[in-house]
Amino acid sequence: MFDADDIREWRGHDVVDTEKRKIGTLEAVYVDTTTDVPVFATVTVGMPTKRRLIFVPLTDATVGPGYLKVLWDKKLVKDAPSIDLDGELPAEDEPRVFSHYGLAYKTGAAGERQLARR
Repeated sequence: MFDADDIREWRGHDVVDTEKRKIGTLEAVYVDTTTDVPVFATVTVGMPTKRRLIFVPLTDATVGPGYLKVLWDKKLVKDAPSIDLDGELPAEDEPRVFSHYGLAYKTGAAGERQLARR
């Protein structure tokens, strides 16, 4: 896993799957609001006239020269919930993102959202 303090430096780098197939370009990182650990990234995908941001988990992600490698297959990631480039993920949609990858979702003790953009 990469150091969370360095994550801003990775914006704009390629995001690839385990076979090193390019999924898209790293746009932003979302952290767990209770631990401040990077949990998800948004990846810019699509054609120049129809781009969108998709969510991908950062569990066991690794960095290489100019890329961030995630443990998820390109097709699964491309089918993940998405938002517009200038969009925001509504709190009620967070469980759907986690569910897409078979991950458990839980809010904080006070009901706060699990994800925050960094």
